Amino acid sequence: MKEQNYDYELTEHIGTIYTSEKGWTFELNIVDWGKGGKYDLRCWGPDHKRFDRGVRFSEGDLVSLYKILKERVEKA
Repeated sequence: MKEQNYDYELTEHIGTIYTSEKGWTFELNIVDWGKGGKYDLRCWGPDHKRFDRGVRFSEGDLVSLYKILKERVEKA
């Protein structure tokens, strides 16, 4: 795996969606990647020093995603 040298600060852990058998967790957090904190959805290694690709959301994007998911769940 490629060495990861990114400056970031995990400012708030919101929740864990699942944990893999190897200890990696899929989490929703607020992470500052040097441009202010954003909602961040990605897999993290057990020590939070390694991570996989993820998706970042602004507050407005997260509200839109919530509305879409809420509507989808209510239809199920």
